[in-house]
Amino acid sequence: MLRFKINHFFMQDLVFLTLLGIVAFLYASVGHGGASGYLALMALFSFQPSLMKSSALILNIFVSITSFIQFYRAGHFRWKLFYPLALASVPMAFLGGTMVISDSLYKKMLAICLVLAIFRMLVKPQNDNAQREASFIGSLLIGGVIGLLSGMLGIGGGIILSPILILLNWANLKQTAAISALFIFVNSMAGFAGLVSKGFQPNTQIYTWLVVAFAAGLCGSYFGSKKFNVPTLRYTLAGGLIIACLKLIFT
Repeated sequence: MLRFKINHFFMQDLVFLTLLGIVAFLYASVGHGGASGYLALMALFSFQPSLMKSSALILNIFVSITSFIQFYRAGHFRWKLFYPLALASVPMAFLGGTMVISDSLYKKMLAICLVLAIFRMLVKPQNDNAQREASFIGSLLIGGVIGLLSGMLGIGGGIILSPILILLNWANLKQTAAISALFIFVNSMAGFAGLVSKGFQPNTQIYTWLVVAFAAGLCGSYFGSKKFNVPTLRYTLAGGLIIACLKLIFT
């Protein structure tokens, strides 16, 4: 019986790490850190919300920076569009990281963000190179709201920012990926700093997760910046997010 339990936990960990790597690869390929995917995965494996938030932020930091470097090197980053978004989002993400919300509210808010992630995975807009000039005040407002949510939920905000940039026609797909990647990184850093200021100590198992996510993120960002497309896996991931979303709403 003891041997069966050991094998069961080993297989469960192996499945989790495999799925974690797939999530990191896919999200990095579109300029995201993957927090919504990690959170959905942890929800499916019934992790505690306190562990989910902190772990997603840490994983986000490492995966998003690898993604940004690749997209930046490919020439897709636009500083003028990025800095007003970050100017408002970073302090708000720090504030959000210090906030403590109930498990029930956390799950409901996360479910809403997962709906946006599903939209981002299923809908692939045209890569239109004719962009509109971004509004500075509008960028500050958007950045501030997304930053607060990022810190509260343990996400970087890319799943919210990306559809907005594309719908407002402020950036094309590759530019959106580059901007979102750095936006996720700075918000995740700020949110994590907020957690640390409240006395947070990371769980030791996060180090194994980091190795897997970082390696997968490197691969995903490399292929993503080189116009790599994986529609079948993207739709599979969207299906997983839907299941996780339903689990969060009804549990």
